Amino acid sequence: MNINEGIPAKIKVQTKVTQNDETEEFVFDLPGQVVKMGDTLYIRYKEVQPDGQETPVTVKVTPDSQVQLIRSGESRMRLRFAYREKLETSYKTPYGIFMITTYAKNLHVSLKDRPFSGIITIDYALLMKEEKVGDYHLVLEFTT
Repeated sequence: MNINEGIPAKIKVQTKVTQNDETEEFVFDLPGQVVKMGDTLYIRYKEVQPDGQETPVTVKVTPDSQVQLIRSGESRMRLRFAYREKLETSYKTPYGIFMITTYAKNLHVSLKDRPFSGIITIDYALLMKEEKVGDYHLVLEFTT
């Protein structure tokens, strides 16, 4: 199988969201695909929402260990992460476009060759107009 053309992967996504002193946890085990283009790695999967709708998600990992989480669909979001950097991005919803900022307190990408697999861990704060919306802990594991 050629990773440049995409190979099937098992994906596990764990998210812990803390907002207003309340914490929610989400865990998804999903089929997906891993594609390598040049030195950039793309992990693609579809997140199933409580209403049954599927939201396409792409996680982009660049050689400088920056990570982007791109959600498509009715609401389009592109979260960008770099270790201990504030990065501004847009969140397009049916109600308009909002500017949001991410701040990754922890960002770790670990990849293995045989089988090709990896773990991406991101602890980040989400801010809107310098006001903290919440704290997030994201762990994405994939195995081909």
